[in-house]
Amino acid sequence: MNTKMNVNDFHNKLLLIEGDPADAKVIQAALADVRYGPFDVESVRQLSDAYERLGKEGIAAVLVDLFLPDSQGIETFNKLLLAAPHVPILVLSGPGDEDIAMQALQRGAQDYLLKGELTSHSLSRALRNMIERKAVEEALFIEKERAQVTLNSIGDAVLSTDISGNVTYLNHAAESLTGWSREEALRRPVAEVFQIIDGATRQPARNPMELAVQQNKTVGLTANCILIRPDGLECAIEDSAAPIHDRRGQVTGAVIVFHDVTAARAMSFRMSHLAQHDSLTDLPNRLLLNDRLTRAIASARRNGNRLAVLFVDLDRFKDINDSLGHAIGDKLLQSVAERLVARVRNSDTVSRPGGDEFVVLLSELEHPEDAAVCAKKMLTALTAPHRIAQHDVHVTVSIGVSTYPEDGQDAETLVKSADTAMYQAKENGRNNYEFFRQDMNIRAVERQSLEGSLSRALERHEFVLHYQPKINLEKGAITGAEALIRWLHLDRGLIPPAQFVPIAEDTGLLLPIGQWVLHEACRQARAWLDAGLRPVPVAVNISAVEFRDKGFLEGVRAILKDTRLEPRYLELELTESVLMQHAESSASVLQALKTMGVQLAVDDFGTGYSSLSYLRRFPIDTLKVDRSFVRQITADADDAIIASAVISMGKSLKLRVVAEGVETREQLAFLQDQRCDEGQGYYFSRPVVAEQFAKLLGTGISETAIN
Repeated sequence: MNTKMNVNDFHNKLLLIEGDPADAKVIQAALADVRYGPFDVESVRQLSDAYERLGKEGIAAVLVDLFLPDSQGIETFNKLLLAAPHVPILVLSGPGDEDIAMQALQRGAQDYLLKGELTSHSLSRALRNMIERKAVEEALFIEKERAQVTLNSIGDAVLSTDISGNVTYLNHAAESLTGWSREEALRRPVAEVFQIIDGATRQPARNPMELAVQQNKTVGLTANCILIRPDGLECAIEDSAAPIHDRRGQVTGAVIVFHDVTAARAMSFRMSHLAQHDSLTDLPNRLLLNDRLTRAIASARRNGNRLAVLFVDLDRFKDINDSLGHAIGDKLLQSVAERLVARVRNSDTVSRPGGDEFVVLLSELEHPEDAAVCAKKMLTALTAPHRIAQHDVHVTVSIGVSTYPEDGQDAETLVKSADTAMYQAKENGRNNYEFFRQDMNIRAVERQSLEGSLSRALERHEFVLHYQPKINLEKGAITGAEALIRWLHLDRGLIPPAQFVPIAEDTGLLLPIGQWVLHEACRQARAWLDAGLRPVPVAVNISAVEFRDKGFLEGVRAILKDTRLEPRYLELELTESVLMQHAESSASVLQALKTMGVQLAVDDFGTGYSSLSYLRRFPIDTLKVDRSFVRQITADADDAIIASAVISMGKSLKLRVVAEGVETREQLAFLQDQRCDEGQGYYFSRPVVAEQFAKLLGTGISETAIN
């Protein structure tokens, strides 16, 4: 800042307060000398007159004799200073009043001169110096105020110290962050006011201001620096400290500028965490799993240890999502994650790469059997009901297991091997585990090939329906047909449902395929009617995916309308497990179908967990005795008892009873003895194409087969 002033820069209006007219005249004459001024002088005799003039402002300085007609001595100065605190005052003293003039000087007067020694030069010089000094002070004050406002308006905290490390300044932000007021912090050691630790080690961190002074350069804060307030609150901070120099370049202290990065650091940590973890379950994702698995393989290779990878896949998870909604599905995934984590060690990793798949890394195993023990625990834990939003959700899983070093030398191969073994577990009936074997690769390649072909089978019209007749066991007449899907692959020929339906379930193709089956069966039934054949209902199996789909009822109604088939000629077969999984909602859907005029059958009866109280509430027309009981009715007394009980139960409920899987005359005779209504199976006819079934409708089943 330039402090060199010129007298012309100032207002030159002076106020002379002098009670002696002669002295006033001498002083005015001295100030009228153009060589040293000139000054514009206003003169008053009493202090009371001065008050009035000072109230109007515009006065650059005051010359005052402290002994006035209405005020005497130091009290004059005190009153004048109170009336004009910002106007510089020059005291004019008589020879015997120097002590009082000195008191005035101590209380704020700029200077004093003896009346007897006044000259134009001495008076003008004193006034000029006095006014210039006041102007410099004012400029410095304005500059300081501007700096103060600036420092208090910025978001960063600013703290400064002297060369001894004692606090000299804090702005408002620094007061807020440190918990110290400026008044409390001033002249205290900086280590007391600015207490910082290393966030990683929780050890005290060296104050950067000390380093800035010692090294005479700007230095940064320690990484992960934490500021601790007197009340114990902590905040993460970062920025830098720099030395303060005087005009000669000597270090006189230091200043640190810092800001709160707690939220930013938390967000950075959160973003880093999210990049490596699944957002739904908070488990490690595929990226973090791969890193941990790679490290575990390197450790196992060095130490000669084993490890295992378990690929866990939920069975029929899509059915749960479709029937209960994605919110329940998400809660189920979280529940599964919690149970899996509870079944492994802290050194192991449970991850969720995506969807309904979980991958578990079991590190440092001694024997592959240890992985089998863990897989069994998981199966037991996960099959227990999951209580979610007032639902008892039942789920099973299929687990594939691979081990290092036998089944792979790297992370990708081990996961792929476990995935392959998991599909084998599904093919073996689900709710079990399988260890990887080399021959599974062949099946995996075959499955992958089928999966790719299956996605195009519908558009290529590769599906066909075969129809198996249902027979009245008393009269031998055909009473209906069950539509059964077959896949006529261009290269592989006829593929049975057992080979492709599980793939359709896993890939989400079961719903569109099921809709095609229903439409084609209704179309064919209408075609038989239009051809004048004896009318019989056609039965279609409905999967859980279809039954729980929101558009199921409307879809059935639309298909019947599109094919012009009367509802009484359509029978829908549902397994008891599908119906009982959500009995209340099942009842409402079944009632809507019944109102529509569609016939309803419970398939595979006796294999699930039906409640008779619910079964009586369902508007069912038919019970189908599962083929597993029929197969052994002539050889196993227990199966015979069960089959008899089911037939008797159906009749007591006034339902039509159909036995599946009738293959021998002995089985037929047993069913006839039990007065079973209808039968279905190879003994009567294999499933046949539509043209052959039309011929059966015309010719009927051989009477010798029944009698």
